[in-house]
Amino acid sequence: MFKHVHPYEPFLFEEAEKLIVGTLPPPRFTQRELKPGDVDFCYGSRDGQLWKILDHIFKLDLVYETTPFAVEQRKAFLKRRKIGICDIVAMADREKIDASDLGMQQIQLRDLLGYLERYRKIETLLFTGGNSKNGPEYLFRRLLKTAGLELIPVKQEIPRIHKFLLHTSNGKTREIRTVSLIAPSGAANRAVGSIPAYKAHKTRNPSYTTLDFRAEQYSAFF
Repeated sequence: MFKHVHPYEPFLFEEAEKLIVGTLPPPRFTQRELKPGDVDFCYGSRDGQLWKILDHIFKLDLVYETTPFAVEQRKAFLKRRKIGICDIVAMADREKIDASDLGMQQIQLRDLLGYLERYRKIETLLFTGGNSKNGPEYLFRRLLKTAGLELIPVKQEIPRIHKFLLHTSNGKTREIRTVSLIAPSGAANRAVGSIPAYKAHKTRNPSYTTLDFRAEQYSAFF
């Protein structure tokens, strides 16, 4: 059994207003066996698309290499945009060493509600995936349930938007929005290809890609 421990601490700071929430990076990041082109930071897999999507939207001229410079580029962007990162999974067991959410067992969650209590300017959670089993929205619902809270639907079309009320220790109540984005992974490309809006774009413009589609979706929230 492989113990898949999240290799990065949450990237949080007092000014953060949004929070990217995923699950776990590929096991090789925990094993410290990065490949050429990986970035040693959250969502740094060379096979992932989050930074490519953000690069596409904001024209960041990011480098994709295992260097401190590549990490600092990403951190600087996040601070400028007041975006933190706190994946919801702290640790999980795996029988098969891969990056699938479904393969996670004995999942231990981070105290995401505690972080929201501490960083009180955060008003939006950006889930890098939906409510499929062991996805970030699915696990967050589980976390909310333990606190007697629930997600309230706001918009059910993709990307789905919910909200919940967080009762803080200072006696105040904060309304926090959640957005379930299409996962920024190659594995999600098939799902993107079946979305009617993507098909319509592709019909009008054959050069239109799944990256273009994600960039349009993500740009509204980043």
